[in-house]
Amino acid sequence: MDYNAIVSLVYEAKKFVFSKSRLSQVENKNPYDFVTAVDLSISQFMKEELAKRFPDVGFMTEEEPSHVITDKIFILDPIDGTTNLIYDYKMSSISLAYAEGGAVKFGVVFNPFTKELFFSIQGKGSYWYSTGKGIGELLRIGVEHYEKHRLTCSTRPLKQAIVEFGASSSRKDMAAETFARGARVFERCLDLRRTCSSALAICYIAAARLDGYFEKILKPWDYAAAMLILQEAGGRFSDWDGNPLPLDREGKVVFSNKVIYEELLALVAQ
Repeated sequence: MDYNAIVSLVYEAKKFVFSKSRLSQVENKNPYDFVTAVDLSISQFMKEELAKRFPDVGFMTEEEPSHVITDKIFILDPIDGTTNLIYDYKMSSISLAYAEGGAVKFGVVFNPFTKELFFSIQGKGSYWYSTGKGIGELLRIGVEHYEKHRLTCSTRPLKQAIVEFGASSSRKDMAAETFARGARVFERCLDLRRTCSSALAICYIAAARLDGYFEKILKPWDYAAAMLILQEAGGRFSDWDGNPLPLDREGKVVFSNKVIYEELLALVAQ
């Protein structure tokens, strides 16, 4: 697998993020969930370019109507945090995972606004890279051989932890349950956050900026790439029953450092 080629495509896709004409084209999936021409353009670009380079690998994206897992597959969220993008909140990411045999082998998450790139190869650790001067240095070294800025989760206990939580904004009917669960965690942790880009939140746990994250309904393209980054940084994650997270359907998710995992899981699964 040519990881340099994959990272290069993700980085190149930022040109669509800064296209004002595409950003102005917004459609409603429902009153609280949006898709823009940016999402669609990145999805089409990545599908076509990945197919040229890796014709034997399948492709799944949020914007495709069918989500069938093949033995080798790319899993893409073209924009994780579309509402953030529309409102110029600058906390959106392009998230791409490569999975084989039902396991994620490579993940990359890129925030074009902060120019931060997070990536991981299974068994080789997780890393952070600033693209402020482009990605030339990274490509010269090679993604497989890069060793700077290795990520490691925090060891903070829950009472000192900052925890992200997802409110599933398109499911207003679950508001009372969602915020009651958030209140339980809030009473035990230092503070809560709402970044509203799941992939970035999980990467922030890997980078020790956050300590945990949970949400009742999350799709695999939201977390596939980031969960490997977290795993390789020493974190833990599962569904609310403690089972591995699926790649073919939505899940109830919890992600955290190793210290608070059991306690956070118990709180959110009540």
